[in-house]
Amino acid sequence: MTFKRPYSAGLAALAIGVFAATAAYAEPTVNKGDNAWMLTSTVLVLLMTIPGLALFYGGLVRSKNMLSVLMQVFYTVCVVTVIWALYGYSLAFSGGSDFIGGFSKAFLSGVTPDSKASTFSVDANISELVYVCFQMTFAAITPALIVGAFAERMKFSAVALFIPLWVTLIYFPIAHMVWYWAGPDAISDAVKAVAAAGSDAAAKAAAEAKLAAVNADAGWIFKKGAIDFAGGTVVHINAGIAGLVGALIIGKRIGYGKDLMAPHSLTMSMIGASLLWVGWFGFNAGSNLEANGGAALAMTNSFVATAAAALSWMFAEWMLKGHPSVLGVISGAVAGLVAVTPAAGYAGPMGAIVLGLVVGVVCLFFVTAVKNALGYDDSLDVFGVHCIGGIIGALGTGILVNPALGGAGIMDYATGKIADYEFGAQMTSQLWGVCTTLVWSGVGSAILYKIVDVIVGLRTNVESEREGLDLTDHTERAYNM
Repeated sequence: MTFKRPYSAGLAALAIGVFAATAAYAEPTVNKGDNAWMLTSTVLVLLMTIPGLALFYGGLVRSKNMLSVLMQVFYTVCVVTVIWALYGYSLAFSGGSDFIGGFSKAFLSGVTPDSKASTFSVDANISELVYVCFQMTFAAITPALIVGAFAERMKFSAVALFIPLWVTLIYFPIAHMVWYWAGPDAISDAVKAVAAAGSDAAAKAAAEAKLAAVNADAGWIFKKGAIDFAGGTVVHINAGIAGLVGALIIGKRIGYGKDLMAPHSLTMSMIGASLLWVGWFGFNAGSNLEANGGAALAMTNSFVATAAAALSWMFAEWMLKGHPSVLGVISGAVAGLVAVTPAAGYAGPMGAIVLGLVVGVVCLFFVTAVKNALGYDDSLDVFGVHCIGGIIGALGTGILVNPALGGAGIMDYATGKIADYEFGAQMTSQLWGVCTTLVWSGVGSAILYKIVDVIVGLRTNVESEREGLDLTDHTERAYNM
């Protein structure tokens, strides 16, 4: 999801110039074109997870564990969807504190077919139920990414308990901290109230206090000034560091580093990666919330950064190993999608290409040299691709948003113009987002893994792991030949 940072300074003066002649406050309207685009984007993000991510992960494991991965991803989508409707949407996207929302919209209270959600233009809204569903798909795919880190050795009962705990205590707070704000309509209404107060000192003081409250009604990372268009921190760094922590706590697969653990179906993974790329247009371009030029920019960047990263990984691997591989090119494509996620609506297309070229090489380095040197068993390279790619994307966004580099800049709602770019300030803001996510998710996930281990145990036994989780957890086979 995107946002344009509001600025309180100068809003009162802007109000006099822009809104003084406004006799009545217009009721925000639902734009049918934007609504239709967001309905489409929501379905595309679901496509990313099931079947996209499920098939991508499923093909990368051994055949005896294919169904276990499919089951874990499908279960995650189902359980998070229900939790989101019960209380997740409220905790992530209602007012409360800087760190978590409240329960004012629990059980979707007050969310009706007629209620509206703000976009990033004043008085241009979409249906709130569409926004609920769109953000629901983000909440569902994020924990689903984690299961790739401990694939082939974590029993299903542990996954079934860990996912609801993680999405509640890790994902919802991070989503709130990064993405929650009062929105342009609330700021606009508060500014109009300041203008309407005129020379009445008491009314003006009350209106200005209201304006200050509106500007303060935002998540902690948001108020730090960090920008994240579609989830570099919320989705990828969040899931990636949780995956690494899980892989370290659970331990290596039996035979890791000795036995052959090659993907059983790169054909399946190729199909999954392709579906991920298609669905990612809903992820990135949909995060603009409006069917306008911003969505077109996000779509363009999602094309070029992904292609550049796939080529970068492929050619780097070709030079290092003497051959290009299908696994390498699809891994590079996913790394490119990850990196461009926070930058999609902020970078220019040329900047997105550079971002893709960089992330392809860096992620290849992490999933080969760094992983081998440290010896951890991140089964499907969740950390090396999603966490590292997310960090590169988040920090790169702070650079590429610069209009001087072809970036879109950040809207200043006080002036209605793009704010002046300050490299040091923006990079500091980006670091706040990255580091907060790493600490919150890393430490919090470690605690949750330990809790789950005490309650049901994390790891399957040796015999079950050797036989395969398809049979031992689900009494089924992916292939009966």
